[in-house]
Amino acid sequence: MLVHSRTGKWATWSVFFVLFVPLFAVPLLVILAASFTTNWSGAFPSGPTTKHYAAATGGDSLQALTTSLITAVSASLLALTIGSWAALAAASMRRRGRRFLDALFMLPVAVPSVVVGLAVLVAFSKPPMLLNGTRWIVILAHTILVTAFAYSSVSAAIVRLDPMYEQAAASLGARPGYVLWRIKLPLLLPSLTAAAGLCFALSMGELSATMMLYPPDWTPLPVQIFAATDRGSLFTGAAVAVVLMGTTLLVLLGVSRIRTRASYR
Repeated sequence: MLVHSRTGKWATWSVFFVLFVPLFAVPLLVILAASFTTNWSGAFPSGPTTKHYAAATGGDSLQALTTSLITAVSASLLALTIGSWAALAAASMRRRGRRFLDALFMLPVAVPSVVVGLAVLVAFSKPPMLLNGTRWIVILAHTILVTAFAYSSVSAAIVRLDPMYEQAAASLGARPGYVLWRIKLPLLLPSLTAAAGLCFALSMGELSATMMLYPPDWTPLPVQIFAATDRGSLFTGAAVAVVLMGTTLLVLLGVSRIRTRASYR
């Protein structure tokens, strides 16, 4: 939109495709092609088949997909609640308090996720908070990892809010709780839905911390993909990866529609 000449537009699109295709499109297309093949010994796959999707959409894979969905939805809701509350609290603090909360919530992002997994494992493997070996430790780790993104997204949205609406409501006698629920949160709804979608996508693909924490009866889909490829079942693992990508994309499209409707209200 910022380029007006035809030559500039063609150059911009050319640079985009040169960067986008090899870096993003080709790896995903390779995974998609591998999920429909039985052999790949040359430059192109051979032996087209759909049998890998029978294993990817049933049995243990279906259970793992359900586990990933429950984990991602739970972690996203918890992260959105905690991150939004913290962002609203930080907005009313002085600069030093805001900096402290920023550092606190961004700390899990500043270290490798496997470090977060190890920290959660050590912290919750003894009474009184014995979560090791349960599904709750996985949900907790995912919540810790994605809350930073909810916090930063909502914080940025709060900064962009026009204080005129709150001031007008307060001048008419509205209580702080009423202003929060009926004015501030509705104005933040597009940013809240965007943060929820981001948290969901990140949780669906999380592997490093999950590998350290998951119990045998709570195996998310990324762990199953890793296990399949580790056994040498690359094509089945590719089909499971496609199912993971497709499910995540469908949920994000749904969240995007909710966000679009919220933006036009």
